[in-house]
Amino acid sequence: MEQFLDENVYVIDLGEVNTAPEIIFQLSSVLDKEEAKNRRVCLKLGHVDLNQAQLLSIKSLINGIDSTLSSIDTKSIETEKVALSLGIIVSNVSAENTTEVAPAMPYKMAEELKEEVVIEQQESPVENYDIVEEVEETSEEQTQETTQEIEVQGEVVEEPIQNEEIIILGAGGVGRAVAFMCAVNGASKVYLLNRTIKKAEQIAQEVNKKVGTNCVEAWCMEDYTQLPDKKYLVLQATSVGLHPNDEDVVLEDEAFYKKVKAGYDLIYNPWETKFMKLVKAQGGLAYNGLKMLLFQAIDAFELWNQCKVPDECAKKAYELLQQAVKKS
Repeated sequence: MEQFLDENVYVIDLGEVNTAPEIIFQLSSVLDKEEAKNRRVCLKLGHVDLNQAQLLSIKSLINGIDSTLSSIDTKSIETEKVALSLGIIVSNVSAENTTEVAPAMPYKMAEELKEEVVIEQQESPVENYDIVEEVEETSEEQTQETTQEIEVQGEVVEEPIQNEEIIILGAGGVGRAVAFMCAVNGASKVYLLNRTIKKAEQIAQEVNKKVGTNCVEAWCMEDYTQLPDKKYLVLQATSVGLHPNDEDVVLEDEAFYKKVKAGYDLIYNPWETKFMKLVKAQGGLAYNGLKMLLFQAIDAFELWNQCKVPDECAKKAYELLQQAVKKS
């Protein structure tokens, strides 16, 4: 589609930039200029393949200065496909009104510094951790099973998800993501408890349809007493109990916690929530959501930068986060 330029169009030429991180670095510098604000931005790209998350981040940067991404000019078929799927116009942009960008020397210097930090961290590994959770991958010939391995005082306890009956407390955004995770990884039954049944029903229907299962059931939170009398994995997916409301909890009844063999509170501050205390009081294992916070960030960083964060860096980051939360 032909794109006509007018005085309100601002063309940014990043055709010589070779990686996604460099694009965002250079683009941020250009968007700091006053003349870039309140304009329709046309972005010229080279052969760099950008995924959906990266293009959405670029759009957000441009929207942040009250401008809009009008179109892109790219030599990458993959980037073109993603752009079109997001409703972004793909066109040939003329050189007129183009803002050229200098090579990304500051970015490259930052990359070198990052490599030095990684090397230093690899030479000084962190040894002691209270909790270690990892997902074991089996070969295609083996039965796929997702397992949390949790090291407590030197003893490893396995909590498999496959074929387990799981209770999720809360049907918000986090509860929805957890319901999908449980269904995809082979949970035999997922009880999704929420104060308003309608929201839980919508999520249960969505998950069952997309995963091709009927394992997710929607329940009213107040009906928890009707759950079958057995031991469950329980995931607390609400914000109840988040600091400074440390003594709040979704359910107080100790009879409920007698059914919990392992409880996972997605809250990470306070370090030990009231939910966790109630689980432990009835002999169950209990863990917080700090690892989830960390690895969400690591996954996003790896996706954006198309790299792998070394294990020792992740462990060091967890140790620092753990120290910070415990001090708060």
